[in-house]
Amino acid sequence: MSLLDRNPPEDGPLFKLKARQAEEDAAYEKALAALDRLVSFPLPVEQLKQLPAQLEAINKLWSTPESEATASRGFLDRRATEALQPVIARQQEWNSNVVRILNGFIAEESKTLAHLREISAALIQYAQRLLPTTDARDRVASGYATLRSELILEAFDRRLESLQRRIDGFKGLIDRVEVMGAEVRAVRETLQNAAPSAGQARAAVEAAESSAYVAFENSFRRSDKALATRFEKYAGDFSSAPSGTPVLDLGCGRGEFLRALKKAGIAGRGVESNASAVAACRASGLDVVEGDLVQFLKATPAGSVGGVFAAQVAEHLPPPVLQALLVEAHRVLKSGGLLILETVNPRSVTGFLEVFNRDLTHQKPLHPDTLSFRAAAAGFVDARIEMLSPVEPLSQLRRIEGSSSVPPAVVEAFNENVDRLNALLYGSLEYALHARR
Repeated sequence: MSLLDRNPPEDGPLFKLKARQAEEDAAYEKALAALDRLVSFPLPVEQLKQLPAQLEAINKLWSTPESEATASRGFLDRRATEALQPVIARQQEWNSNVVRILNGFIAEESKTLAHLREISAALIQYAQRLLPTTDARDRVASGYATLRSELILEAFDRRLESLQRRIDGFKGLIDRVEVMGAEVRAVRETLQNAAPSAGQARAAVEAAESSAYVAFENSFRRSDKALATRFEKYAGDFSSAPSGTPVLDLGCGRGEFLRALKKAGIAGRGVESNASAVAACRASGLDVVEGDLVQFLKATPAGSVGGVFAAQVAEHLPPPVLQALLVEAHRVLKSGGLLILETVNPRSVTGFLEVFNRDLTHQKPLHPDTLSFRAAAAGFVDARIEMLSPVEPLSQLRRIEGSSSVPPAVVEAFNENVDRLNALLYGSLEYALHARR
């Protein structure tokens, strides 16, 4: 039994469609029966059985017989006949025309009614074939749809096979990664056994540990093009830094912002605690120091830098460390120097759930008002918040268009609520604090 043959629930859309179909079928049968009754009408010749005989009698009787001019008639009869002859001739002509008209009318009417009966019979046949023809076309269309579905399924099966081969390849790659992980663990164990010097062993272990987080960042980082665009914009913000004073990049990672500064002709220096990232930066010729951020700032002379920048760093720091970083950043900046801190926006539910919670090294979410207040407490002024990384409109709740069936006040209220929910659920994923010394 197909799905269409089953009894659908009475409150479901399929039940309503089948009920509508039954109503339409009954109306069609009723209209067809009414048309069939109207077609079955008799012709005048069939209805009036005496009509042919009566018509034949009229054709025989319409002419007046010629006057018999015999000698037996008297003088008065002949004179009367001669006097009435014009009237009789005129009556005879009138009778002839009436009979011709009657004969022609009856003949044409019979043809017309017979033709009308043929048209009605053809119309009945058309109506009787209409539903079967529609059903046949529906079956053909259904057959094409089935064929198309089969072709789509066949293509989908081929796609699945291709994906399965790729999955098998990924499984092989995972095995290779596991082997490399075992190799790294073996190297770590060997170094921990103090085969080399203690300093080399410690450095090797720290590098192995930090490489795991680098791999995690690589899995969820933005594209190189998106990062370059973002950091080029930030580099432009630091273009007013005093000449000869560097811009510090705290937690510089792999040095994307330092490269943007270099491209803009601005001196830059970075600090990073991840040994693998530091090695990658130094291999690119960037000035990067390995160490703690706050200690790096404390070792920097007061008023010696034109700007301080940190992207996706503040949320990794415990509150006391973050406050110490702000205080030291204020100290090392020249007067009018710029501070930019980029972090996750916890006011966006999507930003909090999908970005902040993904990284286990994040400490606490930083509300924009909280970070602004802490910067002001450290002595910064002219603080402003710039929202970044908006969520695509297609991923947000959609507004409705006005229609005649919905009152305008309802549409307006609904759309206002949609806007509020979008701001809460799908607000910008990140923001940047801009502040001056």
